Amino acid sequence: MEGSQMTFQCNVAALVGMLLCANCGADSAQHQGPDSSGAGPIASADVAGAKAPPRAMSPYANQPASPIRGLSAQEYDDLQNGRGMGLARAAELNGYPGPRHVLDLSAQLQLGAGVATEIESLYMTMDTDARRLGAEILANEQVLNQAFERGSATDEQVAALLENLGALYGQLRGVHMRAHVAVRQLLTPAQILIYNQVRGYAMSNAHAAHHGS
Repeated sequence: MEGSQMTFQCNVAALVGMLLCANCGADSAQHQGPDSSGAGPIASADVAGAKAPPRAMSPYANQPASPIRGLSAQEYDDLQNGRGMGLARAAELNGYPGPRHVLDLSAQLQLGAGVATEIESLYMTMDTDARRLGAEILANEQVLNQAFERGSATDEQVAALLENLGALYGQLRGVHMRAHVAVRQLLTPAQILIYNQVRGYAMSNAHAAHHGS
């Protein structure tokens, strides 16, 4: 009886020892440092599951190259070639047609030869002045861009350039606006109405008559 009891106790002690060794092995594996690859099991899982931060794409990222980085290629081309750039939109949308578009629609508007000649002259003057001012604006925009490009921009320099640019842009807008005003005086209310209809922003007869009077 005593021998059986002793054997049972020895077996229990051996089983406890085995369990303790197993637990020690598990703890050792859990707290083991990085393996030979330089990353432990947990670190590897974190790297594999990591996501790159979302990209906040700028609208300028895919902008076509321009001679002046501060302007789009279209803005540069418009300034260089004296285009309206929407600067006379307030006139255009309120019954004051632009000279270039009126000449393009001369057949629909049934322009007389004398009127067409006067509008052509207005357009040529506007185009010459717009190109001259556009060249001045581009020169100043280039200086402004270079100041930032070289990292040398100062408050005083930027303020002076912007003041000059503001005046030039104002003059450019005035060139286009005055041309619209002059053209309106050469057209009849019926021609203004047709112009607006063809351009896609038709006005009422009364409104067109008011602007053509």
